[in-house]
Amino acid sequence: MRLPLRRGLSGHEEAFVLSASNAAAHEALQGWPTTLGGAAALHGPAGSGKSHLGRLWAERVGALPFHGMEVALADPLELEGRPLLLDAAQTVDDETLFHLLNLAQAPGGSLLLVSRDPPGSWPVELPDLKSRLNGLLVLGIQPPDDAVLAAMFRARFAERSLQPADDVIDYLIRRVDRSADSVERIVDLLDQAHAPVTRVLARRVLDESGDLFAPE
Repeated sequence: MRLPLRRGLSGHEEAFVLSASNAAAHEALQGWPTTLGGAAALHGPAGSGKSHLGRLWAERVGALPFHGMEVALADPLELEGRPLLLDAAQTVDDETLFHLLNLAQAPGGSLLLVSRDPPGSWPVELPDLKSRLNGLLVLGIQPPDDAVLAAMFRARFAERSLQPADDVIDYLIRRVDRSADSVERIVDLLDQAHAPVTRVLARRVLDESGDLFAPE
């Protein structure tokens, strides 16, 4: 029996895929922040690549990356006067968010908030915070298109050292839900079949898992 081995991906395999679904947000972040600093928000559905794009921005500008409420544990002096990346920003409490937005206005400061939903829809209670969030530069990423979905499939197959037939990925992207979760689930099911990953196998697995089908 073949063990379900998985390996880490190289930088090439995990490379950000530029496509129509994310090009506008990617281009906007290339020139942000300006010398004036400030704050911006990047949002998109799960698996759309927003966290990846946020990390690329952080690497380019030298931002400190944080995820959710871990930012509240940081040394306040560490946060002053430099760019900050906050993923899962919607999970952070009002007081912390307001403090970070203030820091973003200081010389050298900037803040990129990453979340699934746009900041205008967050359930904040501080009126001043709601006003600040409504005034942010907001960049949206759309659900994965064919190019991004195909890259997800290639990466997930590579993790498992699987080599699908040439027509398998094209077949799958037309038939599964357009989400990272569906890609992960179908590749896992194909891996469990312990057989060459062909279009015939993909069709059988999909037939047995009807919930993975995308609407026609």
